[in-house]
Amino acid sequence: MAKTALLTGGTGFIGQKLCHTLNHRGYHLTVFSRQAPENVKTLCGRVETVSSLAELSGHPGFDLVINLAGEGIADKRWNARRKRLIRVSRVNLTEDLVNTINTWSRMPSALVSGSAVGFYGDQGERPVSEHTPPNDEFTHQLCRDWEAVAQQLSASGVRVCISRTGLVVGPAGGFLQRMLPPFRLGLGGKLGNGKQYMPWVHRDDVVNALIWMAETDTATGPYNVVSPNPVRNQEFTACLARVLKRPAVLPAPALALRAALGEMARLLLTGQNAVPQRLQEGSFEFSYPELEAALRDAIQP
Repeated sequence: MAKTALLTGGTGFIGQKLCHTLNHRGYHLTVFSRQAPENVKTLCGRVETVSSLAELSGHPGFDLVINLAGEGIADKRWNARRKRLIRVSRVNLTEDLVNTINTWSRMPSALVSGSAVGFYGDQGERPVSEHTPPNDEFTHQLCRDWEAVAQQLSASGVRVCISRTGLVVGPAGGFLQRMLPPFRLGLGGKLGNGKQYMPWVHRDDVVNALIWMAETDTATGPYNVVSPNPVRNQEFTACLARVLKRPAVLPAPALALRAALGEMARLLLTGQNAVPQRLQEGSFEFSYPELEAALRDAIQP
């Protein structure tokens, strides 16, 4: 009998690829989305849809739950209202999901729930593993509370894994698509002084890591889902320009970014030298450990 899985965030950049991969692996998928069912099926393939978690109250249960829902953190400039929306779309939705799961007749074997390397806040030069103490700022507080709500399900006997995901590189989506237009025109360059680390990861590796967490009975707790080879922003932008065969000589000054983006500029001007220590200890193998190969795949026609 096929395993059943419930996904939130299935229509997102990672979720779409994850749906198609799980379908190929024989899972029977249900996607929670407020989009029209026909749109969800166009994006996600062979899935069932639900538009409200209330529809799943008292459900017989799923074998697996993967929770990736959340408003794009860099989609709009931060203000009090935007921060509240970002929080509600992650923390509150995850709380509703956990409460719904606790009404099921049968608990899932695992909950794999999203988070981000923003959990650690700005870490400067230091290497960042899953054991690194965080710097207390908005992204840490957001991810801390998001993770804590998901972890509550462990009290019901569910194995909970947390994906602290980095900057996701892949075709036709993600943060890279915003960088490509100026770089294609030869108008790109480093951000600020370019020394901040960018903990990047290819989308295929994110999808495979999520499935690895779901299917590895000994996996539990937080995992840094990042490439084993983090780079500085100046290295990232130089590599992108090289792949595109364009110059990268027009830096974006830190003052200009702060003026344009306010507090959100910290997402671009600070970072984490994050490494996937626990995934590597679990013998997880990356398909794209090197940046240039990942970028070439992401920008292929």
